[in-house]
Amino acid sequence: MARNLLLSPMLKWVGGKRQLLADIVPMIDDKCSTYVEPFIGGGAVLFNIQPKKAIINDYNTELINVYKTVRDNLDGLLDELRVHAEKNSSDYYYEVRALDRDAKFNKMSDVEKAARIIYLNKTCYNGLYRVNSAGQFNSPYGRYKNPNIVNEAVLRVISNYFNDNEVRILSGDYKEALKNLDENSFVYLDPPYMPISASSSFTGYTEGGFGYKRQVELKEECDMLSKQGIRFVQSNSDCEEIRELYKDYKIKTVKAKRSINSVAKKRGEINEVLIYNE
Repeated sequence: MARNLLLSPMLKWVGGKRQLLADIVPMIDDKCSTYVEPFIGGGAVLFNIQPKKAIINDYNTELINVYKTVRDNLDGLLDELRVHAEKNSSDYYYEVRALDRDAKFNKMSDVEKAARIIYLNKTCYNGLYRVNSAGQFNSPYGRYKNPNIVNEAVLRVISNYFNDNEVRILSGDYKEALKNLDENSFVYLDPPYMPISASSSFTGYTEGGFGYKRQVELKEECDMLSKQGIRFVQSNSDCEEIRELYKDYKIKTVKAKRSINSVAKKRGEINEVLIYNE
């Protein structure tokens, strides 16, 4: 079946892989029985390869709620987004952003929460999902002229894709997505990257960091996949710690443009690595 070219990320997400698809996609076994992505983020790779059977997961419950709502209640979500689009302004943005600081937030429906995240993502500065240490959304307003808040065409093809295929959507520890896989599965891992320096650490899109200890745990999971004969590809930062950790695996250097850095001169093309077994 031909790929649906409209199927693409509905959210801009930190570390999104759109620009690296040409490097990553050819490494994925398109004949695998199940495609597994334990750190789904914006889903650029999933939506590009469009597998019929997949398991996706993310630690970010807000993000997973968006995916489940698009799958289960698209019309309700579109109605909510139209309300946001009509009311959009700087003052309204900060009102909506502040909702997660209020006790009433827990009483909001899944549809309301999902619409809030999409609205904030489409109108915040740089389209950057970012939370503070209390887990509250804290990106400023972006002042865009015509933000595409109700992107119905893309949301509809994502909803159809989830409903027409066998896509299991999980939320929690990435290790859960790696349990009980058969050897014909293929795993693509896009964890929060190992910080290249203390100042470059960007873990603001999930509460709690993903430091060196977590990277070592992830490497042990990769070892287990290899022992089971399951192929994987992992994206990570190009640094000594990661190269040393994965010295027994194949490592390919790729160039990525990263615009998310508070220091303008540090934005631009940087090296990242793709780690894989065969």
